[in-house]
Amino acid sequence: MIESSASENGTFAENILHFARTLRRAGLPVGPGRVIEAIRAVECTGLERRDDFYWTLHCVFVNRHDQWTLFDQAFHIFWRNPDILKKMMDMMLPTTYLDKTAGSEEEIAKRLSQALAPSKAPEGREDDRGEEVEINAELTTSDKEMLQEKDFESMSLEELEHAKKAMRKLNLPIRKVKTRRLKANMRQGAVDMRRSLRASLRSGGATIPLRFKSPVTRHPPLVVLCDISGSMTQYSRMLLHFLHAVTNDRDRVHTFVFGTRLTNITRYMRYRDVDDALDAVSEKVSDWSGGTRIGTTIAEFNKDWSRRVLGQGAVVLFISDGLDRDTGDDLGLEMDRLHKSCRQLIWLNPLLRYDQFEPKARGVKAILPHVDIFRTIHNLKSLQDLSEILSGPDISQSVPRRLVA
Repeated sequence: MIESSASENGTFAENILHFARTLRRAGLPVGPGRVIEAIRAVECTGLERRDDFYWTLHCVFVNRHDQWTLFDQAFHIFWRNPDILKKMMDMMLPTTYLDKTAGSEEEIAKRLSQALAPSKAPEGREDDRGEEVEINAELTTSDKEMLQEKDFESMSLEELEHAKKAMRKLNLPIRKVKTRRLKANMRQGAVDMRRSLRASLRSGGATIPLRFKSPVTRHPPLVVLCDISGSMTQYSRMLLHFLHAVTNDRDRVHTFVFGTRLTNITRYMRYRDVDDALDAVSEKVSDWSGGTRIGTTIAEFNKDWSRRVLGQGAVVLFISDGLDRDTGDDLGLEMDRLHKSCRQLIWLNPLLRYDQFEPKARGVKAILPHVDIFRTIHNLKSLQDLSEILSGPDISQSVPRRLVA
C-alpha cells in the first residue's frame, strides 16, 4: 500500500512531477502533458493499492516495449525510498549500487543511476542549502575514439545519444552491380544493332554508324533480418536507429524483425522522424524482448517474402546472436535456402565481441555453414567495418560460402 502521507499533505502531485522528471532524464519522452494526465489518472484510481498506482503511471508514461524495464526500475527505486535523490548526491561512482532487498536482484541500469543523480545547478544560482556538490565526470565521459570502441550495452544515456547522432551521419556505401537492363553508350559496350540500323537510315544506308549499349549498374536491394529477442534488446534498439538512417538514405531497403514471429517494418522505417518510426514499430511488433524461434521465422520469410524482396541479387544482413529456443534440423535447411536466394548473406552477431567466443550453441552451428561473412555488431566501429564490407569486392560470387571471421 502506498504511504498516504503524500496525499494527506497534498504533495502527491509534486512527487509525481519529480518522478516524471526522473523518467525524462533517463530517456523517456515525458512532457508536461503526460504529467497532467498522470495526476488526473491517479486522482481517479486512488492510492490505496500499490499495484493500481504502478499500472496507472505505466499506462501514462510507457508507450514502447523497450521503455518497460527502465520504468519498472525507476518506479520501485523512487517510490520505495522518498529520500533516494538525497542519497544519490553522495555517490560518485559511474554505476550506482543500492542495497538489495528480498526478491530484488536486478542490477540498477546505468541510465537510471544518472537520472536519479542530481544535476548541476546553473551558473549564478546558489543552492538553497548552501552546500556545493562537485561530481568528478572523468569516468563518465568519453571522447570520440572511446565512443567508437564502446559497447552499446555499456553506454550511458548521454553516450547513447551521441551514438545515435553518429549513426545518422554514417554513410553506408553499397557496391553497384550490373543489371540486365541496358542503356545507350556512345563509345563502349556491345553494338546496339537496332539503333545502328536506325541511324543508317538517315544517310540513306550509305554508311552504318555504330551505336553501343552497356549494362545499367545500381545498388542491389538490401534486406535486413533483425533479432529483437530478450538477449538482443539493447543492440536491436540501437540498430533500428541505424537502419532508419539507411532506409531514408537509399531506396530498396527492406527491414524485418523477428522474435517468435516475423514482422515486416519496412513501411514504418521510411518515416522521416525516427521517434515516430520506432513508436509505430513498437505498436506493430508484439514479441519484443521475448523468446527466439529463428528456424520458424526464417521459414516464414522464405515462404512469404523471399520472392518479393530477394530479386536482382539482394544482399541480406542477418542480425542475431544465434541462440534459438527450439533449434531443429529445419534451421540449417532454411538458412541454406536463404543463402541460395540472395547474392550475399552477412551474419552480424554481437557475441563475437568476446575473444573466447566459440560456436557451441546448436543454432550457431546450424547457421554458420550457410553464411558468406561472419562479423560482430556491438559498437560504432563495427558499423564502419560493415560499410567497408558492403562497399568492397563481392567475395561470395568467386568463392561460394566462404567464411570471413
